[in-house]
Amino acid sequence: MGIFHVGARIENVIDRSKGASLSRMLVDSGSEYTWVPEPVLEKLGILREKKDLEFVMANGQKITRSVGFAIIRVEKSFTVDEVVFAEKGDLLLLGARSLEGLSLVVDARRKKLVAAGPLPAATA
Repeated sequence: MGIFHVGARIENVIDRSKGASLSRMLVDSGSEYTWVPEPVLEKLGILREKKDLEFVMANGQKITRSVGFAIIRVEKSFTVDEVVFAEKGDLLLLGARSLEGLSLVVDARRKKLVAAGPLPAATA
């Protein structure tokens, strides 16, 4: 896929005036969740809604982290998603679920995010 980073803004879903910009989030479509530094989420007043979720790292190591809800903005796109309270040493990731919610896909050749196009809908 190629490694690249994007800037993102994280906001509190209840009080959108509480937000923080992150200049370098690794785009990782292999990670389900988006990982944001724990101190950032705490400063924004984002609550730990799910505690002690188990994650398997790329090296096979199992860890537990808490998860909360946040608005994620990348350029003009935004979505509400679950975000992991990343601890010291964790990578800051923009994961697959957020990418889908943002309606963005990875352009591996140009190492950037592009619009996914029209959203599929069910027909009667």
